[in-house]
Amino acid sequence: MADMTTTAFELSREHEEFRASVREFAAAEIAPHAAQWDRDHHFPIDVVRKMGALGLFGLTSPEEYGGAGEDGDFTSLCVAIEEIGRVDQSMGITLQAAVGLGINPVLTYGTEDQKKQWLPALVAGEELAGFGLTEPGAGSDAGATRTKAVLDGGEWVVDGSKQFITNSGSEITSLVTVTARTGTREDGRPEISTIMVPAGTPGFTAEKAYDKLGWHASDTHPLSFQSCRVPAENLLGERGRGYAQFLATLDDGRVAISALSVGCIQACLDMSVEYAGERQTFGGPIGRKQGVAFQIADLEVMLHASRMLTYRAAALKDAGAPYQEFKQAAAVAKLYTTESAVTATRIATQVFGGYGFMEEYPVARFYRDAKVLEIGEGTSEVQRMLIARGLGLPVE
Repeated sequence: MADMTTTAFELSREHEEFRASVREFAAAEIAPHAAQWDRDHHFPIDVVRKMGALGLFGLTSPEEYGGAGEDGDFTSLCVAIEEIGRVDQSMGITLQAAVGLGINPVLTYGTEDQKKQWLPALVAGEELAGFGLTEPGAGSDAGATRTKAVLDGGEWVVDGSKQFITNSGSEITSLVTVTARTGTREDGRPEISTIMVPAGTPGFTAEKAYDKLGWHASDTHPLSFQSCRVPAENLLGERGRGYAQFLATLDDGRVAISALSVGCIQACLDMSVEYAGERQTFGGPIGRKQGVAFQIADLEVMLHASRMLTYRAAALKDAGAPYQEFKQAAAVAKLYTTESAVTATRIATQVFGGYGFMEEYPVARFYRDAKVLEIGEGTSEVQRMLIARGLGLPVE
């Protein structure tokens, strides 16, 4: 396949028109309420459903399940996440996780019966699904998974716990897909499979929501499974392929998190430019001071670089590029954009000075929300390891 040139991944007119419609929706339905949701730690189900009515959860799904079909693609999803995240990172991650971690595994690995059972409501935004991977002792080291699933007759019996799981305990959560040890391989390594556990199944508990540093309006819970029985046909994909499945799922998710980071950087730039033009000191706006103006110029550079890396990776995904090429592009995008987003919020807070430390200004919320971008979907350290391996280095 030929190298992707700059023009190959510029957004099309249709993508830009779609961006405008999502931006209008975000400005009307999310922006006026984001601060209050953050203060109240409120997960706005009504807005989630409005996002579903707009078609945002179905951008990568076929029409037969209620999705956009040929009218949507992965790039469109990234555009939507960026624009939602530009006004509220909590709603941005809700969309990202709902599609990338909820819908995508079922769409990619599910049987036709599983797809027909679960996808229509998920695609419509009437229901949400979570992906239970991380555990107290197993995050980046997913091979250390301790949750177990044992076949007993025609049922899987699941025991264990998960943590930091998005969209896992809301009123409209219908399903959580969990990774679990289902045996031992010949080489002694654990056999990891993925199993779908419907909400309300006896023995499955979404514990009290976390009191998080940021993403206050996002639904995030620890999960516990105690002799939790689900039908044997709830196995998602091939038995023993759960590890490979979640790796592929995370590759897509890294690009989507990059899009969320781009939205964060754009918000920081917008707020900083406006404030620097209005705030008066020593007889003029602070934006005429090089110490301020140069920092804002750095935001512009970070924004363009982050957006380019993100949409290049998305274009590779949509073009069906070789897996290793896409995987490397996803890791590069995720590393650069998330670290840039954290830096952008620090710069924006500094531009605002004392006001940036006050919760009445959105910049403070973005500052709190940004840090987790460097952690979720693979930490910055993991991305550097993947990039180094992609270069042929024997890094452990």
